[in-house]
Amino acid sequence: MELQEDFTKSLSEPLFHMIRGVVSELEVEAYVIGGFVRDQLLDRGQKKDIDIVAVGSGIELAQAVQKKLKGAKPVQIFKTYGTAMIHWKGIDIEFVGARKESYAAHSRNPEVAPGTLEDDQNRRDFTINALAVSLNERDFGTLLDPFDGLTDLKDKILKTPLDPEVTYSDDPLRMLRAIRFATQLDFRIEEVSLNAITENAARIDIITKERVVEELTKILSSDKPSKGFILLEKTGLLNHILPELIALKGVEEVEGQRHKDNFYHTLEVVDNLCPHSDNIWLRWAALFHDIGKAPTKKFKPPTGWTFHNHEFVGAKMIYKIFKRLKMPLNDKMKYVQKMVFMSSRPIIIAEDHVTDAAARRLVFDAGEYIDDLITLCEADITTKNPKRFERYHNNFKIVREKIIAVEEKDHLRNFQPPVSGEAIMNFFGLKPSREIGVIKEAIKEAILEGEIPNEFEAAFEKMKEEGKKLGLKPHEKTL
Repeated sequence: MELQEDFTKSLSEPLFHMIRGVVSELEVEAYVIGGFVRDQLLDRGQKKDIDIVAVGSGIELAQAVQKKLKGAKPVQIFKTYGTAMIHWKGIDIEFVGARKESYAAHSRNPEVAPGTLEDDQNRRDFTINALAVSLNERDFGTLLDPFDGLTDLKDKILKTPLDPEVTYSDDPLRMLRAIRFATQLDFRIEEVSLNAITENAARIDIITKERVVEELTKILSSDKPSKGFILLEKTGLLNHILPELIALKGVEEVEGQRHKDNFYHTLEVVDNLCPHSDNIWLRWAALFHDIGKAPTKKFKPPTGWTFHNHEFVGAKMIYKIFKRLKMPLNDKMKYVQKMVFMSSRPIIIAEDHVTDAAARRLVFDAGEYIDDLITLCEADITTKNPKRFERYHNNFKIVREKIIAVEEKDHLRNFQPPVSGEAIMNFFGLKPSREIGVIKEAIKEAILEGEIPNEFEAAFEKMKEEGKKLGLKPHEKTL
C-alpha cells in the first residue's frame, strides 16, 4: 500500500499554522493524533474530525484557538473528561489534555490523570490510531510513531499498542471498534488480538446499548458489512448483541432435505443491497428480513423445510429488538417492520405472471416505500444458479415496469379514498357508523382490482351502488 508519509502538505492548511502559532504563544506542546493522521496516511480524503492532544490544558488551547477562528462557534467544554470541542466550517476540532488512564473491572469509565504524549499514545486503542504529528515550532509536521503503526497501516493489520487482553478488558467497546475498523478499512485483526476479543466477549455487556448500536450502524454503513458480522459471530460478540441472528446459523438435514444457512444468506443480502442504497434503515431491514425463520422453521414431509409466516413473526420481533437495544421506537422502527413484513411480497409476484391488480395492491400496501421494498427483494436473490438468477432479475424488471404503469394511472402511493367518509355521510344522511367503513372498503377494493379508476366520479358512483346494496337511500337534501 502506498502511504502519504509527508505531512508537510497535510498540515499546509492555514488552520494548522494558526494552531502552531497559538501553541507557541501558550508555551504548550500539541499534536494532531488519531483518525485524522491515519486517514491522511491512507489518503482517504478530507476528514471532518480532527483530534488534538495538548501536553497541558486542552481546554485552554481550545479557547485560545477559537478566538482566532473566524466563524467558529463557542467552545463546548466537557470538564469531566478535560476535553473541548470547536465546530468550524463543518469540521469538529476536539482538544484534549494528554492523560494516562486506569480502569476498574466493573466499568469502562477510567480514572484519569494528566500525562505525557507517550502516556496518551499508550492509552489509544490501536497502533494505527496512536500515530501523532507535531504542531510545535521545533518539529512541525514530524510523525511520532512509538508502536510502528506505519508498518501496520502498510500491512493492513489492527494491533493494540499494549497487551490486547488489558486493552479490551479495560474498555470493551474497543472490541467493536476493532471489528468496525477491520470492516471499514478492509484490515485484518491480529490473531492474538482476535483471540483476546473472543476471551473478553462477555465484557461487552457493560457497554451502553446506544454505543453498541452506534458501532453496528457504522459496520452496516460500510461497503461490505458481512466482514464485520462474520467477525462478530466468530468472536462470540454477536451472541451477546443479536442472538436472533445467531439463531439463523446452521443447516439441518432431514430425509435428505436441507435448508440453506439463513445467517450467511442474510449477510449476502446485506452486501447485495449496499451498492444500491445508502439508506441505513433499509440496511437494518435487510439484516433483519429473515429473523422470523428461526422460530418458524419446521420439517413437513413431503414438502420439506417450511418457514410459514416468518415475515409476520419477524416483523413482531423488531419491536423487542429495537427496545432492547434502545433504538428509536418511532417511524424508523415502523419502516423496518414494514420492510420485514413485506419482504416476500414482490418475490411472490415476480414468480408468477404480474397482474395489474397484484401490482396495485403492492403499491398500495408499500406506499412511499415501494422502491425500497423492490430494492431489498432484488438483493434477496442469492441463488447460485445463473439461469434462475437471470430469470428472477428479469421478472423484477417486469414488476418495476408494471408498478410504474399502475402508479402513473392510479396514483396509489399515500392512497387517500377519492370519496371521503364525510361525503358518504352527507349523501346518505348518516352519522358515524359501520356502513361508512364498508362503503370505503368496497371503493378501495374496486380501485385495486381495476374495476374503477382512482377518480372521484367513478368512486362516487361506486359509493351509490354500494349504499344501495346496504339498503341506504340518498338523503333528501342530496336529491
